[in-house]
Amino acid sequence: MFVTRRADLVLLLVALVWGSSYLSAKTATAVLPVLAVLFARYALSALACGALIGLRRRPRRWTRDEVRSGSVLGITQAVVLAVETYGVAHTSAANAGLIISLTIVLTPLLDRRGGRRLPPTFFVAAGLCVLAVGLLTSSTGLHAPRLGDALMLAAAVIRAGHVALVGRLTVGRPVDPLHLTTIQTVVGTALFLPLAIPHLPELAHSSATTWYQLLYLALFCSVFAFLAQTWAVQGTSASRASLLLGTEPIWAVAIGISLGGERLTVWTTLGAALMIAGTYWGQSVERAHRTSVSKSSSVIVSRSGQNS
Repeated sequence: MFVTRRADLVLLLVALVWGSSYLSAKTATAVLPVLAVLFARYALSALACGALIGLRRRPRRWTRDEVRSGSVLGITQAVVLAVETYGVAHTSAANAGLIISLTIVLTPLLDRRGGRRLPPTFFVAAGLCVLAVGLLTSSTGLHAPRLGDALMLAAAVIRAGHVALVGRLTVGRPVDPLHLTTIQTVVGTALFLPLAIPHLPELAHSSATTWYQLLYLALFCSVFAFLAQTWAVQGTSASRASLLLGTEPIWAVAIGISLGGERLTVWTTLGAALMIAGTYWGQSVERAHRTSVSKSSSVIVSRSGQNS
């Protein structure tokens, strides 16, 4: 029981950290170009991962699967963070956290390893989230999405594809999470370095406050969050883990309003409520569907074994 509660607290902390990342990214991009922020985040993350590997008492061998998968995922993750960071720079942290939560309902649509078609109620939940996006992109009334909101919507689609790809490349393979994270951060650093070179003097002369934001994004929102999530899910159920991590948009709104001074209009408040309800509903429908498919497969395997 103690282990489960500790794992739950860690997962809740991960959700809080991810929810706060949007305000941190928005604050950092207010004083630095987006490309400089992305390069610094990746470079600091790569250094931290390298240090963690060096501190291991028993070094583990690197496998081809880790290098191959990490390289591919490093590229897709870099695209996700690039679009996401440009998006949060042009919208509110609250909106960014809510719209990106569409990943929860988009991922099952792209990841078809489950076999059967998703139930109709899942698409109803997804439709509720789409309606929520329309309300979130409004201020005094409905209008076309702003640039930042449109970019966050694109980021949610790309992130869903990235998550589905993670499953396809890592499930059933001997992949070390720290090795995989390290490769991704090194790939991201290499990709953003040429683009960030013109901004390096500006980055070097940034204030201490800006460097604190960059360190927070790298060490907590990237390295800590991923490794803590990997550890915590081993001490609790998948259902509890997804439920706790699903609180990320709630933290994004709370932090954006309390610390960022952001405000929600009537329309955006309704959109926030619908988004949270839709993602939680879609999440529960998908989880129940996945469980039923797994049980059905087990029954079929059992019966085939008995007949043979």
